[in-house]
Amino acid sequence: MKFESILEETDGFGRYQIALVLLMYIPRIPIPCHFLLNNFIAAIPSHHCNISSLGSEGIFGNLTREERLTVSIPVQDDGTPASCHMFSYPQFHLLSNSSSPSEVAVVQCQNGWEYDNSTFISTLATQFDLVCEKRGLAKASATIFFVGVMAGAVFFGVLCDKYGRRSMLLVSYVSSIVFSVVSAFSSNYIMFAAFRFLTGFALTGIINISFVLSIEWVDTKHRTFIGVFGSISWSLGNMLLAGFAYLVTDWRMLIITVTSPLLLATAIWWWIPESARWLIANGKAETAYKYLQKCATFNKRRDFTSRVKLEALSTVMTVEQQGHSYTYLDLFKTPQLRRLTLFTGIVWYGVASTYYGISLNITSFGLDLYLTHFIYAAIEVPAKILIYFSLNKVGRRITQTGTLVLTGFCILINIITPTGLEYWTFRTVIAVLGKGLSEASFTTVFLYTTELYPTVMRQNGVGYTSFMARLGASISPLIMLLEDTWKLLPEVIFCTVAIFSGLIAWLLPETNNERLPETIEDIEEMRKKPINFTTEDQSNIPLKLPICADTTQ
Repeated sequence: MKFESILEETDGFGRYQIALVLLMYIPRIPIPCHFLLNNFIAAIPSHHCNISSLGSEGIFGNLTREERLTVSIPVQDDGTPASCHMFSYPQFHLLSNSSSPSEVAVVQCQNGWEYDNSTFISTLATQFDLVCEKRGLAKASATIFFVGVMAGAVFFGVLCDKYGRRSMLLVSYVSSIVFSVVSAFSSNYIMFAAFRFLTGFALTGIINISFVLSIEWVDTKHRTFIGVFGSISWSLGNMLLAGFAYLVTDWRMLIITVTSPLLLATAIWWWIPESARWLIANGKAETAYKYLQKCATFNKRRDFTSRVKLEALSTVMTVEQQGHSYTYLDLFKTPQLRRLTLFTGIVWYGVASTYYGISLNITSFGLDLYLTHFIYAAIEVPAKILIYFSLNKVGRRITQTGTLVLTGFCILINIITPTGLEYWTFRTVIAVLGKGLSEASFTTVFLYTTELYPTVMRQNGVGYTSFMARLGASISPLIMLLEDTWKLLPEVIFCTVAIFSGLIAWLLPETNNERLPETIEDIEEMRKKPINFTTEDQSNIPLKLPICADTTQ
């Protein structure tokens, strides 16, 4: 007997499944907040050298604040005080414009910096003086976080298969709260970076397990819907982050604020069921049967116990029972699978690099920081709804290629468009459109990847591509540091990566309305003859028990 057949007897998409998906929304809300938190906690406000010590020595006399800045700090081309340099000694003659500032010797700031606190009370930059030669450390904190996410994917991927989804979900909740709070009270940058790494590490468990639990309790024909619907939680959390950051302008309190929903998630953890699939695969059929009974009762399928007996669970087929264990090395052993692995890795890297390159660079258009972030988040909702229909009508390959290439062209248009006020509206529209397309490419690649890899290697394939995605996300903040070399260089790189990865996606096979490949041999034959499948056909395919592979943006 197939598990899908048993799940159908409980109503594979009833009130029980809907309630579970909604319960999983609560812990998933903080995820995008943490992933894009650097837009606010690592913001670098306007600053200049601290000259208060000179005033305390009585050097300035009765000079106003503006006059003190004039004689102490050189002026940049835009008329604002220099951020990282000051005169070696006060230049009082500048008050009468008797000399050009370019002729006066300057030195680096000697006594720290003064920051503009009109937007943020405190950020990492103002707390730990991450400006000038240390400016890169602020953006590097995002890279450190994503490296933690990569490490956590491997850790929780193993343990949630060994100890169960539900127990490891609680571990993820508690550790995420602890590490986040400790990072918020860090006394130095090293301590913050270490606990930020651990926060990313712990959050990965929530990301992966919540997604897997939702999918494992839903029947086959509703998995695409649940995947898209569940991903909207990312957009909602992203929009909420803009509001949280607007109201809470201290970086320590902002971290605590975006983490607080996990307290509620921990309180309702008792209502979360264990995966019946996992229980059956691990010889706990009796416990699985109890959960299935609860599901059937909640969905008003009162005849479940008469139609499905406990003994039937022992006959459930899973791929693990077929006696062969596959590893990541098997992805590269045969020609067609090796080609598929190479191309999907490039596509995932391009999707993630482009998405985070846009999402973590919300100040480049000169718009309001909070409004830009909110608009960027809000555009994701209609993008996901539209992509749901596009995936079924147009197909996976065209959708994946189109969204990536068009994202690249949106970036290109803003590269060549002047930055004057008269182009403000046009640049904003193009930027928002590009953000929506990048989100659409992310939503597409999740579904596309699961359909490309054979059942016996699907989790290994998803794990590998997820690693490539985290690699792209980790490198994106570092690429943005190249703007010091050439202002447009990061955008040129993201544009090139998006278009190139989109063209690579065109080389992948179409999977819409085709039977899912089961073995490596199916991949090597490259689906020479497309085979449409029905729900009944799919229910007879023995499914591999999904591991907790990384399944988030």
